[in-house]
Formats: sequence, structure tokens, C-alpha cells
Amino acid sequence: MRPTSRALIAGAAGASALNAVTYLDMAVRARPASSAAEDSVARLADLAHVDLGDRQTGGNRRAGLGPLLGYVTSVAAAGGYVAAGGRRLPTAVSALALTGLAMIASNGPLTALRVTDPRSWSATDWATDLVPHLAYGVVTAVALRALR
Repeated sequence: MRPTSRALIAGAAGASALNAVTYLDMAVRARPASSAAEDSVARLADLAHVDLGDRQTGGNRRAGLGPLLGYVTSVAAAGGYVAAGGRRLPTAVSALALTGLAMIASNGPLTALRVTDPRSWSATDWATDLVPHLAYGVVTAVALRALR
């Protein structure tokens, strides 16, 4: 199997794990969904001078495009990791590297777009972000190893 295919499959598996852990956290703590992905879509559309439509249509487009950005980020992080040659590291090291890479790949653009400012996050906010990304890192690393 080609490295690109492995990265695509492993990144998608990691994204699924991240989403599952996020949804479980929302259910357990009864917390609302984050609007960061949708806010990013809105910000990117504004910067590109793209009209997403009226209030309802635009909201629906943001609701669809936001999660897709998450999948693109997840696959891109896995692809970058594979391209850098990290797939030969021990699984635990790969999991930590992929966790960090995914956090940077997701929070970097959110910060650059001024959707969020991690400097203002509480310890709970950091944990809410870290735990799903850790699930991403572990599942992606295990998937990459299994696909070798």
C-alpha cells in the first residue's frame, strides 16, 4: 500500500476517534458543541470574499464545511507525518508526535484566523482540546503501524 493511502486511511480513522471522544465528552458533561470549525469557515469565506448565502443557507454551509475542515486537517496531519518519515518510530512516540501535530494543525489556523486564542484557555479548555487529539494520535499511530 502506498504511503499516501496509508496516511489517508489512518488520518480518517484518527478523525473518527477524535470525533467519538468529543461527542462522548459532550454527552457526559452536557457541554455544547464548539463553533470553532464553523467560525473558521465563516472567517475564511469573509477573507476570500465568498458569499455563503443568506442566514439559513450560510449556516447550513458552515455546518457542513466546518466538520469537513476537521477531516482535511486530520488527513493532512497524518500525511505530513508519513512524509516526514515518522511512521518508523515506536507507536507510543508516533502517537505523541501525531497528537502534537494535530493540535498545531488545528489550533494554529484557528489562532491565525482569530477564532480562538489558546493563551486565554483554562485548564479545562486545554484538557477538552488535548484528550480528543490524543485519541486521534493513538488511533492514527496504531492504524499506520497496522497498515505497514
